[in-house]
Amino acid sequence: MGIFDFISKQFIDVIDWTEDSPGVLAFRYPMRDREIQSGAKLVVTETQSAMFVNEGKVADVFAAGTHTLTTNTLPILTNLQNWDKAFQSPFKSDVFFFSHREQTDQKWGTTQPITVRDPELGALRIRAHGVYSYKISDERAFWTKLSGTQEIYTVDSAAGQIRAAVLTAVSSFLASSKVPFIDMAASQTEFSESLKQSVAPGLANYGLELCSFFVQSLSLPEELEKHLDRAASMKAVGDLRNYTQFQAADSLTQSGDGSSAQAGVGLGAGLAMGQMMAQSLASQGAPATKEEDPLLMIERLGDLLKKGLITQDEFDKKKAALLGKI
Repeated sequence: MGIFDFISKQFIDVIDWTEDSPGVLAFRYPMRDREIQSGAKLVVTETQSAMFVNEGKVADVFAAGTHTLTTNTLPILTNLQNWDKAFQSPFKSDVFFFSHREQTDQKWGTTQPITVRDPELGALRIRAHGVYSYKISDERAFWTKLSGTQEIYTVDSAAGQIRAAVLTAVSSFLASSKVPFIDMAASQTEFSESLKQSVAPGLANYGLELCSFFVQSLSLPEELEKHLDRAASMKAVGDLRNYTQFQAADSLTQSGDGSSAQAGVGLGAGLAMGQMMAQSLASQGAPATKEEDPLLMIERLGDLLKKGLITQDEFDKKKAALLGKI
């Protein structure tokens, strides 16, 4: 090495990463034309770790603390370089810092509906969205499979690969899950935890720990949601006789001026009217059944409509449902 090369070369006494900015996962310490002196200080903060790489091979990893770099504190790197115990000369190695902060509010969502076989509703196309958080847990795996030799590696740099791993795990879980969609939506806390267990191994492969995983929404195609709403409404209404009896009693009870006497009269009239409607809907004193003629049921509904006991909208909806059975 010439005298001018020696003069231009700089020797590093302190290695640290002071600009640990939010969203930065890995940082390569600038080493161009610089060598590390034996006895130099490596400063690693509580939210960081540092890794030495020699000729493309991972050597030593340091946790938080202040480390004096000698052959005793760099055993693997020393072995790679074939240094003896009396080594005192400067050395060259790439140094990478990693942030171990939890990266929160990372969003995930299915780009396309996932087709699942629901045990109750049959084939369904489900969309799901939510948030998750992660942090680096294995520097070697993260550096080898994601960040590599880049000077700065950020959350945005890793987003595509991580999102792909998340969605692959979510799709596989939903496609193989035998949990009914209604139970998924009703118990999102338990469902989120189940999904977390499924997603975590995919991130661990990249040296990442999945800290949290939440499902914020589960949805079906709009036309199917409308169908389920109608089915739920009919189930909530139940038997037509009970529904019309309740409607009549409720409307008559609320028709008075609020006095207790009138309220009592209204309630009594409502119950009597409800009994009349129940008798009108019965066939020769027997309760109406699913096997009754839909046309006969429509005629009876028409009588109730003429008497003002049900609304036109109620009549139209029930009529359409009965015609659908013909």
